[in-house]
Amino acid sequence: MVAVSFRCGHGADAGAAGVVALGRVCPLCMLIDETHRSRAELLGRVAPPHRTALARETRVGASYEWVCTRGHDRYTATVREMLTGTACAKCRTSATAPAAVAEAGLPFMNPSLRTRTSQTEQRLKAMLAERIRLNHRVNAIHIARTFYSRREVWPDVIVPALRIAVEYDDPGRSRRAHLVLKEASDLEKDDALREVGWEVIRVRAGGLAPLGPHSVVCGQLTPDVVAEVVATMRRIRGDAAVDAISVGPLIAAAPETLDLG
Repeated sequence: MVAVSFRCGHGADAGAAGVVALGRVCPLCMLIDETHRSRAELLGRVAPPHRTALARETRVGASYEWVCTRGHDRYTATVREMLTGTACAKCRTSATAPAAVAEAGLPFMNPSLRTRTSQTEQRLKAMLAERIRLNHRVNAIHIARTFYSRREVWPDVIVPALRIAVEYDDPGRSRRAHLVLKEASDLEKDDALREVGWEVIRVRAGGLAPLGPHSVVCGQLTPDVVAEVVATMRRIRGDAAVDAISVGPLIAAAPETLDLG
């Protein structure tokens, strides 16, 4: 087997005898970027004896022993599985327990949640807030399964009154975001939300194809795109439901009735 070093610094030592240097990042770094995770996150979850090996790992199919964040037994999974949603067996079982099922579908505020929000996603939320009232006190939704080892998901925009989540997808500077494994992860996330009574509208920009039944395909985010998102909400939940949270002349005349969160 030929030893290979990658531009990201992983793999064999660059410059060593017999080592082939490639001018791209390793497959694992590509997957980490595609799924919007980090190697530091993986190193924080792998069993301590494996941290040195994982720090240099390049293969997405390599298996390691992982530590459950909820204190359950250690378990074995591939790096690919860890990056695309696998949790330990006890976590998966507890996701279907009566208490978890009772709260499934409820939006809530997770104060410890730290997600990378792009300027375009922030602009989408601001533009939607000009048309409908948004609840800014929620950032997550309980689900009835595990997703990235947790029983919650974190949509870009949450509209509790309609039980609709809005996601913004574009290929990013890498031109690979929201494709392949990340696309599969997006579909799994949408399925998890539909299981608990939510619908997902996806704004698919920059050449991305439709994904799911409620996709708004566009070149870039514009007021017309936001208008189509609201129109899609009307098709899903009906005019009366959307009118009830619309920002219009009657609401503007009585700002004290607004619930902006």
